[in-house]
Amino acid sequence: MQLTGWFLWFMMFWIVIMVTLFAIGGYFMFRKFLKKLPKEDGKSVMDWEEYYVNKTRHLWGETEKILLEDLVSPVPELFRDVARHKIAGRIGELALKEKVSSITEELVIRGYIQATPKRDHKFLRKKLFENRIDVAPYEHLF
Repeated sequence: MQLTGWFLWFMMFWIVIMVTLFAIGGYFMFRKFLKKLPKEDGKSVMDWEEYYVNKTRHLWGETEKILLEDLVSPVPELFRDVARHKIAGRIGELALKEKVSSITEELVIRGYIQATPKRDHKFLRKKLFENRIDVAPYEHLF
């Protein structure tokens, strides 16, 4: 059986689509795999995030949780849980290093800026501007 005409083009298109989708999925799975690999201290990046979140869970107030939810709202729904957990881990790390008694708005903003990739800082600035939060004290973190 020889493929000719429209069916040949359909099969070629389908093969390109499938290879592209597998490559994209493999890329994200590989990134997750790298985050799970243990570092020199025996814990992975994800283990440390979980540790910081669990250690500081009692320090979060309701307004800070709402602020964090509002700040992660521009993140696509599919990635929002991962982003929220990563950012909360960074905020928890800062809170433990500074030995604070509770998470504050200032700490949430600093942690959010530090946990956000540089390419997303313009969206973060826009969100802070919408919430009427002055970014001048945090300019050195951008």
